[in-house]
Amino acid sequence: MADSLIDLRSDTVTRPTPGMREAMATAEVGDDVYGEDPSVTALEAEVAALFGHEAALFAPSGSMANQIALQLVVPPANELLCDADAHVVTYEIGAAAAYGGISSRTWPAVGADIDPDVIAAMIRPDGYF
Repeated sequence: MADSLIDLRSDTVTRPTPGMREAMATAEVGDDVYGEDPSVTALEAEVAALFGHEAALFAPSGSMANQIALQLVVPPANELLCDADAHVVTYEIGAAAAYGGISSRTWPAVGADIDPDVIAAMIRPDGYF
């Protein structure tokens, strides 16, 4: 049973089955930038419909999706506040700064516990950069 499960801990853990490899090898492909990849276009349309949105975006890796999300919510030259064990800080080392101009500041990780007062004290006043 365990062999049939999909492990979603990472985009590099799950290995494709022979059927998945066959589907990839025979898929019609094209240039996604020009909207010419029918597989990506169909996937994005299906996911958009599934979630009730007008469009969706395929990101081929979790790291890419994380960096897109960070850049959507943290403007360049601003800070990302997160615990010291946050994935985007420990495993995507410096990507937020390199790609989005985002500085990161952390508080000590204490499992799943978060102290809102600690975080509130870290927020810089407006105009401080």
